[in-house]
Amino acid sequence: MSLTDIKSMTPEELKERFVRSGLKPYHALQTYRWLSRGVESFDAMSDLPKQLREQLAGEYYIPCAAVERKYCSRLDDTVKYLFRMNDGQLVESVLMSYRHGRTICISSQVGCKMNCDFCATGKSGFARNLLASEMLGQVQAAQADAGTRISNIVLMGMGEPLDNYENVLRFLTLISSEEGMNVGMRHISLSTCGIVDKIYDLAEKDFQLTLSVSLHAPNDAIRSRLMPVNRRWNVEELLKACRYYLSRTGRRISFEYALIGGVNDSRECAAELAARLKGMLCHVNLIPVNSVEGSPFSRSAPERMQQFLRTLGEAGVNATVRRTLGADIDASCGQLRRRYEEEAAHV
Repeated sequence: MSLTDIKSMTPEELKERFVRSGLKPYHALQTYRWLSRGVESFDAMSDLPKQLREQLAGEYYIPCAAVERKYCSRLDDTVKYLFRMNDGQLVESVLMSYRHGRTICISSQVGCKMNCDFCATGKSGFARNLLASEMLGQVQAAQADAGTRISNIVLMGMGEPLDNYENVLRFLTLISSEEGMNVGMRHISLSTCGIVDKIYDLAEKDFQLTLSVSLHAPNDAIRSRLMPVNRRWNVEELLKACRYYLSRTGRRISFEYALIGGVNDSRECAAELAARLKGMLCHVNLIPVNSVEGSPFSRSAPERMQQFLRTLGEAGVNATVRRTLGADIDASCGQLRRRYEEEAAHV
């Protein structure tokens, strides 16, 4: 008999299953609270009767994120984790420190299908979607390791969250549960490369999270070269969906724009981007692109970044250059897993 993932269940679902099995409803809530603390075995649930723990172990399993490797930046408090899932698959998370608290950037898939030209994750291929419990496990494992509460979550690690839509929705429900980790939706950001139909679906949920859109170009010619998803949904369709999301939720859109030297960092690109975003409640995060092995792209010169920033500002578009964290530990996702697997292949 195959075991069921108990950690991906909501309190209501767990209670319903317990009642159907003839178990007491309050034991479901006790179990859920233990799962929310990140326990890795039913034996650790010390206030449950031994017979119940044995019964649960015979019907369910607890997906975990085990720390395979950990890198601590010498430049700041950034920590990068390589987590191993129950089936041996590896994903990355990054824990960052800000004045307002700890933020973790987690993965939603093992690898990625989107194959963006400047991204390390896509170059390793796609293996599978992560379960809601495995996303939750990354937060819990990092929080336990750091010994302090994680107050902000960013779904911007390996994978495309909206390509794993149902599991991501379940994760959002679990992480924000008052009986669980109780992280408010306004403290969660979800990044997408532009899965337009799912942006419309997400807008109807009115989750009050921050939608972060990886734009990276002001027009289809450049964006289609960098991001294959643009050949399915172009810039105009994507921005139309973003405006709809804004109208439904009232939440400001965040646009990610990786500045690539000689590709998308000209004054003309900045002016075109400003014209595209005119009148929209949004913020543009300008990101110095990371060097990725095998990629021909390099980051813009500092003066080009500042010129791009000034052009947006003069046009009334709110923008900042993102502070680089964990530069000495390859803190952008995809690089650590790829290097680890290459090393393992040569052992």
